[in-house]
Amino acid sequence: MTGQQIVEAALAASTADGAVAYVVDSSEANLRWASNSLTTNGAMRSRQVVVISFVDGGAGMAAGTVARTGTPDVAELVAASEQAARDAGPAEDAVPLIGPGDPMAPVSAGDWDADPATTSIEVFGDVAPALGQAFGEAGGRDELLFGFAEHQMSTTWLGTSTGLRLRHDQPTGRVELNGKTRDFGRSVWAGVGTRDFTDVSIEALAADVQRKMAWSQRRVDLPAGRYETLLPPSAVSDLMIYAYWTMEARDADEGRNVYARPGGGNRIGDRICGLPLTLRSDPAEPGLESAPFQVVGGSSGAASVFDNGMATPATDWIAGGVLTNLVRPRAWALQQTAPAVGAVDNIVLGDPGATATTDEMIASTQRGLLLTTLWYIREVDPQTLLLTGLTRDGVFLVEDGEVTGAVNNFRFNESPVSLLGRATQASVTERTLPREWNDWFTRAAMPMLRVPDFNMSSVSPAS
Repeated sequence: MTGQQIVEAALAASTADGAVAYVVDSSEANLRWASNSLTTNGAMRSRQVVVISFVDGGAGMAAGTVARTGTPDVAELVAASEQAARDAGPAEDAVPLIGPGDPMAPVSAGDWDADPATTSIEVFGDVAPALGQAFGEAGGRDELLFGFAEHQMSTTWLGTSTGLRLRHDQPTGRVELNGKTRDFGRSVWAGVGTRDFTDVSIEALAADVQRKMAWSQRRVDLPAGRYETLLPPSAVSDLMIYAYWTMEARDADEGRNVYARPGGGNRIGDRICGLPLTLRSDPAEPGLESAPFQVVGGSSGAASVFDNGMATPATDWIAGGVLTNLVRPRAWALQQTAPAVGAVDNIVLGDPGATATTDEMIASTQRGLLLTTLWYIREVDPQTLLLTGLTRDGVFLVEDGEVTGAVNNFRFNESPVSLLGRATQASVTERTLPREWNDWFTRAAMPMLRVPDFNMSSVSPAS
């Protein structure tokens, strides 16, 4: 059965008071390399089928979700979903399902009848030869290259008992390149996200790795403390993604997150950036295109199964440094008489007046640290969004506008919201690959940020 046929069969089999069914067909190709040699390549396909049933048991509408992989017995799947709904209590996020012509429905529905979009190993046609060249050059410097390239094409078909039929094709790709010395004593990283690999330059990534390896030849040990720090776009994206993931209006309204206003309510309308920064999402953002509607398998503070198919238009979360929007499902929006706002699967941060490149920001630094990436980021305090984590694959000392050596790694303790308030300069915005979160979130464009007092709370023994 095709994905469309499964959706239609599930909706036809439903005896519930309402139903949503969606199918995600995915194909993936990958390359992996180690020690200057390609090691593996592969391709795979997968399918996820989800049915959500809505049953009014008299006390209120309840929802039940059941998911399967492959091509399941549709009747059994629907029956299991309906039983899950009957077993559940009334849903506090219950609202009528969205249908065609609803003001919250997306303008474009996609080509429902077309075959699923697919990828194959051929997507790396220009990548493998370029890697061979990079391997030879790295070997000539007695250095090693490790890494991988992955590409996925996913097609989602979503249908509802109200007649809504939506389809979206999502390409997702990434390349990560690690450079190391043969004794593994030094390590650096470069990475990029892409939709189709036509815009990926292995030569540019390898040159970035080579430059960072040259920077790291001199070692400088520094103690913990607060340092002027240049956060490159990848590191900024990992911090801003966490700030975005926690932008739940209900948590703010009820005083449980960093966007809560002391004394009650949320901070919408408050200035939270020192610079005129704008944090936004747009499903039509060039190079970062994503689904223009919600696909939700389980309700949370950020999304509701009742909102499946809700349009997710371009949204400013912070505009000119002022908090402008928070994520708000329709049920909570009705309670608060506020607009419903859905999350989008991309994020862009920028200062419209910024003109400096990342290299120009380095050149204008008297003394400070230049990071490469962050990892093992964990939340410490939701009220301030205090995060902790480690630096990884290159912390460099900048003196009089030039990188003069590599510094030991640190553990940091910082809040991305506090950083937005303290940042004193932003570069031009560029597409980037989040290092920590790219298993879940790859579509980001960020500037480099200058923070005068980034908190390196302790020295890390990691190399």
